[in-house]
Amino acid sequence: MKSNLNKNIILLLLFFLASCSNSQMLSNTNNRDIFVTSLNGDASYLNPLLASDTSSSEINAFIFNGLLKYDKNLNLVCDLAESFKVTDSGLTILFKIRKNIKWHDGNPFTSKDVEFTYKKLTDQNTKTPFSSDYLIIKEFKIIDDYSFSVTYDKPFAPILESWCIGIIPKHIFENEDINTSTYNRQPIGTGPYIFQQWKTDQKIVLKANPNYFEGKPLLSACLFRIIPDQSVQFLELRNESIDQISLTTDQWNAYAIFFKNYDKYRYPAFSFTFLGFNLLKEPFNNIKFRQAINYAINKKDIIDGIFSGMAKEANGIFPPQSWAYKQIKPYGYDKTKAIALLKEIGFSQNSDGILEYKNKPFEIDIITNQGNKARELSAQIIQEQLKQIGLKINIRILEWSTFINQYIGEKKFDAIILGWNTAVDPDQYSLWHSQQTQKGQYNFMSYKNDEVDKLLIKARETFDKQERIQMYHKIQDIMREDPPCIFLYYPENMVAIHKRFKGVELAPAGLGWNFNKWYVDKTNIKHSVSIKD
Repeated sequence: MKSNLNKNIILLLLFFLASCSNSQMLSNTNNRDIFVTSLNGDASYLNPLLASDTSSSEINAFIFNGLLKYDKNLNLVCDLAESFKVTDSGLTILFKIRKNIKWHDGNPFTSKDVEFTYKKLTDQNTKTPFSSDYLIIKEFKIIDDYSFSVTYDKPFAPILESWCIGIIPKHIFENEDINTSTYNRQPIGTGPYIFQQWKTDQKIVLKANPNYFEGKPLLSACLFRIIPDQSVQFLELRNESIDQISLTTDQWNAYAIFFKNYDKYRYPAFSFTFLGFNLLKEPFNNIKFRQAINYAINKKDIIDGIFSGMAKEANGIFPPQSWAYKQIKPYGYDKTKAIALLKEIGFSQNSDGILEYKNKPFEIDIITNQGNKARELSAQIIQEQLKQIGLKINIRILEWSTFINQYIGEKKFDAIILGWNTAVDPDQYSLWHSQQTQKGQYNFMSYKNDEVDKLLIKARETFDKQERIQMYHKIQDIMREDPPCIFLYYPENMVAIHKRFKGVELAPAGLGWNFNKWYVDKTNIKHSVSIKD
C-alpha cells in the first residue's frame, strides 16, 4: 500500500501485464508491440481521488495526468500545466494549462475540470484520503478556460507536489456519485493510455492514446494480469510470457539462465515495511506494549533470512534516501526487556510459559496480503520470535482487495504487515495525524500523539528546508519512544524487464519514468497486434 498515493504514483514502478489468451481481442496493427506484466492484486478504484492502494494507483498513473509531475531527476515539471508561477510569498499559484488536451472521449480539458477536481477533493462526502492537502485552499479562481489561480490561507510546503494528483473530468462525474460511479471501473482520463477492459481478478487492459498531447506511446497496449502468487509470476517469466516482474531475493539470485533474455535492475525503494497494530484495541494502544514488541523482534533475522542482507533495518517513517531521514538508535533484540515491559502493563506467564492478559490467554492475529512473499515470511519469523516470549501469533494471508477493503478499511484487525511508499516531499500528515483516521484515510491504525500532530502541521506550513528537517527529526525521536508501529525494513526494488524493450533507463525517479518512449525493434516484435476498439 502506498502512503500519499496522489504524490507517490510518480515514484512507483510502472507495471503492466498481458495475457497470451487474449488473441480474440486483438487485430493487426503497425508493428507496435504490447507490454505484458502482472499485479499482485486487483485494483479497487480507477479514480485517482479514491485510490488508496498500489494496484489502482499504478494503473491510474497511465490513464490520468496531474498538473505537474516529477522528471527523471525528481524535479517538478509541467504536465497538464503549460506554466505555473508562485507568488504572494508562496501563498498563490497561477497555473496556465495546455490548450491542446482532450479527454479520452474527445471533450476538451479546461480549467473547469481542475476546479471540479478540487471541489470533489474537499467535499466531505467524497471518500478520499487526500483532502487534507486541499482543504487549506482559501480560493480557487478561474481566470479563463485555460488559466486559474489557487490561493492558500497559510504556507503549505508541498504546495506544488500536491498538484501531481490526477485530474478527473467534470462532464463525466458532475451528475454522478463519485464514490459509486460506474466510471470508477470505466475511467476516462487525459493520459497516454486509454482504458479498454477490466475483468475482475483477471486482467485490466489499456491501449495507447493516439491523441496524447506528448505523442502516441510507442507501445500499442498494456495488459495487467492479476497474479497474486510471486512464484507463478516467476514461472511466467521463465516461459517468457511476461515482460516485467518484481523479483524476490531468491528469484533475483536464481540461475542466470532464467534471465538470459531479461535485464535486471536493483535500486533502493522509497518505502518501508512495518508491523502495525489497531490502536483502538487494548493492549495495542499501550506504548509499553509496542515498545515490548520492538524488543522482542530481531529484525536482523528478517533481513538476513529473507533478503540475504539486500535490505536495511528500518527505524522510522523515512527511508535513508529521504532528506528528512535521521538515524535513530535501534531498540535492539532483548527478550528480557520485552517480557518485563509486558508484565508492567498486566501480562503474566502461566505454568506453560504462555503470556496471559487480564487472566486470559492472549493471542494476536497478524494479517497481510497475498502475493508478497517477503511479508508472508516476515509474519512467520515474527510468529516464531514472539512465541519465544510466550505470545501466540496466528497468521492469515488475504487476497489483496479483501485485505484492503474488508479488514484495513473497516479496521477489523489486530495487527498487519504492510508497506508504505513515501513521497519525495516528507510531509506525512495524512499517515500519522490524529484527524486522518476516518474510513478511506491513511491513519487506519489510529495513531495519536499531540506533539506529533503539532509538528506535522508546523512542518507542512514551513518553507525553510532546514527548519523542516529539524521538525521531522523531532518526530522520529518522539516515535522512537511512542512507536506508531514496528518499523521492520527498508526494501530494495528488484525488477526484471525483457531485453526486447529499448529505451529503458534507471534514474533517480526509478524505472518507467519514460515508459511512453519504450519501444521494440521491428525484428524483435513479439505481439504485432493491438487492442480492438
